[in-house]
Amino acid sequence: MRIGDLATASGLTTKTIRFYEQAGLLPAPPRTTGGYRDYPPQAPARLAFIRDAQGAGLTLAEIRSVLALRDGGEAPCGHVADLIDQHLADINRRLAELRKTRTALRDLARHAADTDPSTCSEGDICRIFARPATAGP
Repeated sequence: MRIGDLATASGLTTKTIRFYEQAGLLPAPPRTTGGYRDYPPQAPARLAFIRDAQGAGLTLAEIRSVLALRDGGEAPCGHVADLIDQHLADINRRLAELRKTRTALRDLARHAADTDPSTCSEGDICRIFARPATAGP
């Protein structure tokens, strides 16, 4: 199958397919006598896997590691499950950080609504970010 046909079958551009070859995700196909790439029949399924794995958040390096296992004759399911667990843990950490940031921004928004710009002195850059003075002992 030529690259144009593979692009049509996979819904990718020829440029993307060439990039995947250069990135080591898609083996370089043999060439026809005319010098055209001649992709094997399983190439569209491999490209679909790459697209789906990227959609799930896997990096190209992670996808390459999965494909290397498969190409080596191993079922990569355990490795994929580990990658998914790592990505879920990372997302949970980021969500926790985002919740903290949202809380801080809500507090700042309330403080901003209560701040009178005319009370800012030249020494203040912006009072919205000024921490309230704490009461002494």
